[in-house]
Amino acid sequence: MTRAVVYLVAVMDWFTRRILAWRVSISLGADFRIEALQEAPAHCGRPAIFNSDESSQFTSTAFTAVLLCEKTVISMDGKGYWRDNMFVERL
Repeated sequence: MTRAVVYLVAVMDWFTRRILAWRVSISLGADFRIEALQEAPAHCGRPAIFNSDESSQFTSTAFTAVLLCEKTVISMDGKGYWRDNMFVERL
């Protein structure tokens, strides 16, 4: 049996715990994360603060440029911080 890895990104409103946008991909590139990031404001407006972990997909120039263009404050937890994925993993 062939093993495959699927990556999930979910943009969540931490106050309401509502998923605003999500994407899955078989590659670890930033493209599908940027798509989800750009879709999320349609549901709740532009966020004042965007929090993520320090993985390379969230610190890439392409990803952070989308946030900086909208003048959104970028907040990052330490790499591997357990609370980053706590609510998304419950999906």
